[in-house]
Amino acid sequence: MLHKPANQFLSKRSERLVLPFALKHALQAVRYYANEAPAGLSDRLRLSFALPHQTIYANAEVQQVNIASTAGDMGILANHVPSIEQLKPGIVEILENPTTIKRYFASGGFAMINPNSSLDINAIEAFPLEDFSLEAIRTNLAEAQRIASTASTEEEKAEARIEVEVYEALQSALSK
Repeated sequence: MLHKPANQFLSKRSERLVLPFALKHALQAVRYYANEAPAGLSDRLRLSFALPHQTIYANAEVQQVNIASTAGDMGILANHVPSIEQLKPGIVEILENPTTIKRYFASGGFAMINPNSSLDINAIEAFPLEDFSLEAIRTNLAEAQRIASTASTEEEKAEARIEVEVYEALQSALSK
């Protein structure tokens, strides 16, 4: 004689209740896309870009912001679909207008794209790209790679790998 599991009644009852509901709603699945922006909305993005010790932009109107996120590089315009993105080490490019572009290197942080055509960027560190020396970056990258390959503890290796990632992103940004 086979032994019946204690929860067999619940399983059958769950199947009877949940399966029709799931099938009914699975067949009604709808995919939603961003809507076209209503007429009269501003074509300008409101940017707040802050560091722990400094505010770089405070609710300033800009044309576009390009960021390096863990989901990939993205360009953000006014009326963008709301989203929260984790920044990876890379460039935050701010197009204030068609002729004025400012580039910052951010080591990480978050970007919150809001439904009201505003963007909040909170970065751990960010510096104007022109403040960096390609020679110094190459020297520091080589040192970080050496430490990563010769470190005796996992903690030292992890710290060196993070440095390598940041220096490689910086070198790539300056080489463009």
